[in-house]
Amino acid sequence: MQQIHHTTFDIVIIGNVGIDTNVYSPNNNINSNVETNFTENIDYIGQAGGYSARGFAQLGYKTAFIGYVGDDFEGQFILEEFTKDGINTDGVFIDPIGTSRSINLMYANGKRKNFYDGKSHFVLQPNLEICKSILQKTKLAHFNIPNWARHLLPMAKELGVVISSDIQDVTDITDSYRNDFIHYSDVLFFSSVNQQTPDKYIEIVLSQYPDKIVVSGMGEKGCAVGTKNGITHFKPEELNKPVIDTNGAGDGLATGFLAGYYLEKMNLEDAVKMGQTVARYTCSLKADTSHLVHKNQLFEILNNGYYSRSGL
Repeated sequence: MQQIHHTTFDIVIIGNVGIDTNVYSPNNNINSNVETNFTENIDYIGQAGGYSARGFAQLGYKTAFIGYVGDDFEGQFILEEFTKDGINTDGVFIDPIGTSRSINLMYANGKRKNFYDGKSHFVLQPNLEICKSILQKTKLAHFNIPNWARHLLPMAKELGVVISSDIQDVTDITDSYRNDFIHYSDVLFFSSVNQQTPDKYIEIVLSQYPDKIVVSGMGEKGCAVGTKNGITHFKPEELNKPVIDTNGAGDGLATGFLAGYYLEKMNLEDAVKMGQTVARYTCSLKADTSHLVHKNQLFEILNNGYYSRSGL
């Protein structure tokens, strides 16, 4: 396996970015018996790649993004904002159908329903030469799971890149769509929102791939981390900021953990703490990836006790 010694980027994000519309209801449901519901509707750059790429860049890490936008107003806006963040966009290609969109219905009790329009992601074929030229300049790549991204997994592995994948809100860990991402990943993230506990799914992955690190976000319950040494449950980090919006929490967990473990060389527990703190900070923002936590803010929180450590 080829080892890369010269790097330009701390991390490359591979996956989804688009414009999200968050629809905030003052109630705990939408009244389907009437034509009109009054809500607060906010557009912003979101989706897993938007949160992750902007998260790493705003923490001060050298970040590149590989993905798609449309040749439209939304796509141009994303490129402009990424450029302001210092994110390299040499690997941003054009989806002929347009920039992907999400509608997130946000309820007063904190629950949500997400409606994702991935545009052409099942049929897109990224330029492999351009992607290779970017992946050659990093030691760490974080994948979302649009279908086209699976074509880059063997290349990243061959280049000796540490591969992380977020397989999102899993309903079946044996789902064939996710097999490639699970197989090639060194670190795997998934949300346990559809399970009472993620332990069974973590055990299934580790039974096949005992050397992987598997991290499952559990929302207000914290997170679970599985390694060959077993599964550990971590209670959440509490921050002196209210929870406003849980969109991007899982991306914050992945961003903080990967930054802590691989870029800051923390031990596993401290990296989990950093990941959960980034996730918790993200939840204090309303429909906003322009003001994610910066490194000086994050380490001030971690070092000076602006959080309440709940323990294991």
